[in-house]
Amino acid sequence: MLCSLLTTLPLRAQTDVPLEPEVGGRLTLELDKKLAKGLHLSLEEELRFDENFGSFDRFHSTVSLKYKIHPNIKLGLGYALITPYSVVKSSFKEPRHRLMADATWTLKYGNWNFSLRERLQWTHRTGDMNTYQEPRNVLGLKSRLMAKYKGLGAWEPYASVEMRHFLNAHAVSANYNTLTGIYYNDDGLATGEAGWFLNGTSAYMNRLRGTLGVDYRVNRSNSLNFSFMGDYVSDKVIDANAAGTKLKSYTVETGFIGWFCAGYTYSF
Repeated sequence: MLCSLLTTLPLRAQTDVPLEPEVGGRLTLELDKKLAKGLHLSLEEELRFDENFGSFDRFHSTVSLKYKIHPNIKLGLGYALITPYSVVKSSFKEPRHRLMADATWTLKYGNWNFSLRERLQWTHRTGDMNTYQEPRNVLGLKSRLMAKYKGLGAWEPYASVEMRHFLNAHAVSANYNTLTGIYYNDDGLATGEAGWFLNGTSAYMNRLRGTLGVDYRVNRSNSLNFSFMGDYVSDKVIDANAAGTKLKSYTVETGFIGWFCAGYTYSF
């Protein structure tokens, strides 16, 4: 009886929630050490600000190793310690640990450099969390296509587009009834009973990023970077109880975030 009733009522899998446009900033300091021909060690510290520069967001502390195995191919491994900051509590939150592995292929044509980078990253979240809402270990893939022009001396303008895919997101097997305000699973049962949660079985693109920037080489050891990044985000958000027995809401948050970025690199 319930299943037949549901077929006559308006159902949808999720609710779309538009986000207010936002602007933030990133400041980066990098040390790049040449260990051998084609082999570089990099230390990077990044500060992020969000909410239209109204609050400090996080530290990103990264160490990475890059090796050029071919004139056109570079491989990289890295580790990042991510330390978010809570404005509400005026304290740092539990850190996140991230491992990265990437491969970059570059094609040179006149004064132009075209590159494709594929980066696989794994992020471990520490501290107490509801693992029915998001996985503790997040697997992601970033694909970036970049074009850089090197015919202006010390100035090197560039543009890029990047897609980020969430590879092991939680999936929801439920429909939302717009009249009753209740989620039902595929068997027609309210999600408070059973059957809505699918652990880490969904993959989707949750960010599309476009970047315009310029590198300026002051001298052989010192360089500056200025850029603007525009992100279109589309994140699936699950709100469930800690026991995983009830789905409270399932939304998709979409919107634009802009980032003004500045960085300094010392190479030696």
